[in-house]
Amino acid sequence: MSATTASTIDENEVAKFQAMAAEWWDPNGKFKPLHMLNPCRLDYITDQIMAHFARDPGADAPLAGVRILDIGCGGGLLSEPMARLGAEVVGADAAERNIPVARLHAEQSGLEIDYRHTTAEDLAAAGEQFDAILNMEVVEHVSDPLAYLTACQQLLKPGGLMICSTLNRNPKSYVMAIIGAEHVMRWLPKGTHEWNKFITPDELFDLLRQSGLTPVDRKGFVFNPLGWSWSISARDLSCNYVTASEKPA
Repeated sequence: MSATTASTIDENEVAKFQAMAAEWWDPNGKFKPLHMLNPCRLDYITDQIMAHFARDPGADAPLAGVRILDIGCGGGLLSEPMARLGAEVVGADAAERNIPVARLHAEQSGLEIDYRHTTAEDLAAAGEQFDAILNMEVVEHVSDPLAYLTACQQLLKPGGLMICSTLNRNPKSYVMAIIGAEHVMRWLPKGTHEWNKFITPDELFDLLRQSGLTPVDRKGFVFNPLGWSWSISARDLSCNYVTASEKPA
């Protein structure tokens, strides 16, 4: 990949996900936490996009005509459901090895998705524009969150919507995401996350505003160890959480 603009890519972070690329679609592999979380993420994403663009969830292709960027798409765990809802999807990832995995799975699933090995900065420099951006679990892996979110803002059409999720930074998130997920449950390789790069909800809202977006919502993703399931919470943003923000029209 030849960068045409200043990049916020952290090469060490990219290398971590390069090493895991082949396991994206294994529900019991290294991305098991995302497979478990995915239904919850999709509920939030679809609710926000349907409401923002006044779409009927019961329609055959409710997101027809909506151009979506899935930045940091990985193997396509979010790109594919969006394509099934009729959206025109571009999946972008800085980890080159993720792209052929995503392309092959989409082909096997009979879906047309435009997967690219590129960055938000290079897409913005090329003048790409999207109605909505899925920016899930990426911002905690970049070298400069504000510059990265500013590039994402530039990619949104006026009136567009961005969904951005990350991890809160507090003692609970250290216990859950680092000790629990990486060391005890071994859901993720050790070193996948760096706790000091986690971002509090207030910090993320401030970054979103500085980038030129207007935050409109935030919710928590809460794991229930008894039911072994995730749910959306309006109050508990103590570990995983998600935000919605709009670009002024």
